[in-house]
Amino acid sequence: MANAKTDSGLVLEQRGAVLVISITTPGEKNRLLPEALVTLEDLGRKLFSNSEINAVVVRGHGEADFSSGLLNPVVRAAMSKDEVVAMVRLANRAFNALEAVPQIVIASLNGEVKAGGSELALACDIRLAAAHATMQFPEASWGGFPGAGGPARLATIVGRGRALELICTGRAIGAAEMEKIGLVEGVFDGGALAAETEALAMRIASAGPLATRGAKRIIKARFEPGASHAHDVSDALRSALEWSADVDEASAAHRENRAPVFKGR
Repeated sequence: MANAKTDSGLVLEQRGAVLVISITTPGEKNRLLPEALVTLEDLGRKLFSNSEINAVVVRGHGEADFSSGLLNPVVRAAMSKDEVVAMVRLANRAFNALEAVPQIVIASLNGEVKAGGSELALACDIRLAAAHATMQFPEASWGGFPGAGGPARLATIVGRGRALELICTGRAIGAAEMEKIGLVEGVFDGGALAAETEALAMRIASAGPLATRGAKRIIKARFEPGASHAHDVSDALRSALEWSADVDEASAAHRENRAPVFKGR
């Protein structure tokens, strides 16, 4: 798999048996462009049959942002409802494809992780964070909910109650709390994160691939029942939500620089 800078805002680098995927749209806080989601979905298919890559690292460019996600109020305002739903469903497919690869996938959370960026991080197998990193699921304040697998994956990692609290309040949490609740496996000084992530990836990549892939497959099988249904429910509810009065109110409130008043319909 050759090194490449794609038109999607992703940079792909192969380092031995490790593939590093860098989200590189710094002018937009490393927002995931639609083209990036297409690339991730395609990468998932290619990695499934790739015997040269044994570990994958996903990181954001720079030290400020891992990824701000898919949408923000400005981007959303330029899109039709059908386009928004299509993009969320594309993200769902892309993150599912990444989660399904047999290689171990490590998210290197180098800064702010937000909305769809948080959902991408959850689709990875292991997460490491810089000490200054934060994570947030702000969609409820926009009248919505994470639509690309966030609720299903977060609950399996931190438990039902904590997942609901984080999603329903939109509260941002720091790296120390992420580690405390099991959302990340390690926290490092910002300047050391890249080296620590690479060292872990290299150590995993040098292990027996039948062992690492087998372990991932067994663990995935343990948690798989109900996962497909949860994603189907998410797609259906997210589609209906897009045509709700609450979503329109959130957009209007942003244009008018005021707090939204949600009615639950």
